[in-house]
Amino acid sequence: MELEVWLDDVEVGRLLHDGASGLFALHYRGAWSGGARSYPLAPTLPLDRPEGQTDEQHSIQVRQFFENLLPEGEALDHAAAASVVSKANLAGLLAALGRETSGALRILLPGGGDPRFPQQRPLPRTELSERIRNRSQEPFSVWDGSVRLSIAGYQDKIAVYVDGDDWFLVDGPQMASTHIVKPAPARPELADLPFNEFFCMRLARRVGLDVAHVDLHHVPEPVLFVERFDRKRLEDGRVRRLHLIDGCQALGLPVSWKYERAYGDRPEVQQWRDGASMPKLFGLLQHSPRMLLDRMAMTRWVIFQLLIGNSDAHGKNVSFHVDHAGLRLAPAYDIVCMPPLGFDHPQAMAIGDAFSEPEVTPFEWACFAKQCGVAPRQLAQDLRRLTETLTAEAPKLARELADVVPPRVSDAIIDVLASTCARQRRLAGEIPKVKPEDL
Repeated sequence: MELEVWLDDVEVGRLLHDGASGLFALHYRGAWSGGARSYPLAPTLPLDRPEGQTDEQHSIQVRQFFENLLPEGEALDHAAAASVVSKANLAGLLAALGRETSGALRILLPGGGDPRFPQQRPLPRTELSERIRNRSQEPFSVWDGSVRLSIAGYQDKIAVYVDGDDWFLVDGPQMASTHIVKPAPARPELADLPFNEFFCMRLARRVGLDVAHVDLHHVPEPVLFVERFDRKRLEDGRVRRLHLIDGCQALGLPVSWKYERAYGDRPEVQQWRDGASMPKLFGLLQHSPRMLLDRMAMTRWVIFQLLIGNSDAHGKNVSFHVDHAGLRLAPAYDIVCMPPLGFDHPQAMAIGDAFSEPEVTPFEWACFAKQCGVAPRQLAQDLRRLTETLTAEAPKLARELADVVPPRVSDAIIDVLASTCARQRRLAGEIPKVKPEDL
């Protein structure tokens, strides 16, 4: 099977799958790879294959990169069923779902897999509300008989194009979605997730993190409305797609390795930490033209996730813009306070060797600083500043959003912050005192 690989409106190569051997291959077009401003899709997929790389090794890298474009869990089950394709058939799923993915990538059947003219289909709030309520009968990702979106993750979501107060499902080479709509999961115990994520994201922006812009709408069910930072709206209404890859794609890891303990947290396997990790993600910043700024931003991201109680901040929750200059850290997203939602599991990625906030000591912070190339004194300053500003700003934000976010949600998040910030603020001054020879 052969598929066209496009970055926005430019064909950059072909994706090949040999059904007999099961091997994948990516062939860049000469017109793309030879251009002055050309660049690879990811560090693991260079424009020229490394000398000595076998077909099997190349296939693994290609498969892992494109597999990370697909949804996960039940969302993948629904997408596969709607497309009448086995969920193990990556090439078939890409052919069915690849027109609208994260970033600029579009995967098309040769000569006819893409509508040549923009298509807009109105999405009334009443229809959206009905679909949210009827998810047990009809998967939320399937609209008009086909899957509308291929974005990684478990949570239900749909991509829309916004024009004033009107929302549309769109298709076409220059008509891309501009926002992601995320309703609450169907599980009753997660009904407050849109409020929780909205508050955490707004709080992150308030204390200086670069995060995606979010709003909260009621249709009348609450839905989180996320503005896409992998899109750029042009003056004439068209939308440019911007190339974006997540941490697993950048590292060449399969989606199943988005957690540092890729084999689980059971005592007998937890010593294997082959998945995405803080040192690996910070190592990617060597490809950034603004390495120092991105390192500072990622450090604040790490601190904020720990303080807010987002233990599910994994390798696919970090993304990078990609262009001819290299990788640049993208805005943060999917920030949630997990304890009020009933989740009590280890951190997705360790700080030093600590997989829970109470285990994070000055020594673990110092280990993290050494592993990730962060100055201990700057780390201590960022930690102290964030604990102070979060403690002050979270109650103010709760009052400002009292008509939008139920107090039960904001109060629970503030309780988590009160505990974590008090504990970590006491530790901040001790981080620079840890002797390098002890690490």
